[in-house]
Amino acid sequence: MTEYASLFISHGAPTLLVEDSPARRYLSGLGKEFGTPRAILVISAHHHSRGNSVAVTEGATPETIYDFSGFPEELYQVTYAAPGDPKLASQIIDRLKDVGLAAVADVSRGFDHGAWVPLHLMYPDADIPVVQVSINMQMSPRWHYDLGLALAPLRQEGILIIGSGGATHNLREFFKGGYHLDAESPEWVATFADWLSDRIGVGDVSAVLDAVESGPDGHKNHPTMDHILPLFVAMGAGGEQAKGVRLHKSSTYGVLAMDAYAFSEN
Repeated sequence: MTEYASLFISHGAPTLLVEDSPARRYLSGLGKEFGTPRAILVISAHHHSRGNSVAVTEGATPETIYDFSGFPEELYQVTYAAPGDPKLASQIIDRLKDVGLAAVADVSRGFDHGAWVPLHLMYPDADIPVVQVSINMQMSPRWHYDLGLALAPLRQEGILIIGSGGATHNLREFFKGGYHLDAESPEWVATFADWLSDRIGVGDVSAVLDAVESGPDGHKNHPTMDHILPLFVAMGAGGEQAKGVRLHKSSTYGVLAMDAYAFSEN
């Protein structure tokens, strides 16, 4: 059975699906590059749990969630009808509980756009089972990295683990306008994205986990933690000795770095 690297994908704005960009073109070919996994596990910036828990989607036929507003009408007509995998979800919950994480099942939640937008590009046939695992905004970067470590053995079982967020994600700057789709990134975005790539490339886990606090313009690039937390999970899911490789580098609307990474110990 194929062992997959874990991935981190920057999903940008929902319009990634319908606007031509380097990131869209890259993701459209990424599924063919990685082949057909037994199942896909997505940790999305838009799937949150509360307290000290992590939520795992356990429904058999998850719906497509349109968790955004003010975007082109055509996006609200898109569906992603991939099946869930209740058996796998149950196994993941047991695995997380075994390492002391409070894991709960969510049988009613569908796929948010952090999952279905990139998956629609990567695997448009929607014929591979998909399970989502939440982030938790109340928990630390290290907690999310440890969550990834707990999920890492799944890669040896033919499961592709994807963290879906953003290498940079300042929505205030994005909604200010003034940045066209292919605008050049301002220095504060490009510098942070390149710094992050350097730290990931040498396996500097501590620096990456502290990126928002200590990286160049960390808080400006991530005013909230939601879109970088999936990166920490993906990094952990690569394994304790994993290093990352930047697979793709681009930006949309200047302020959204669309970088993608693969993590593995090989």
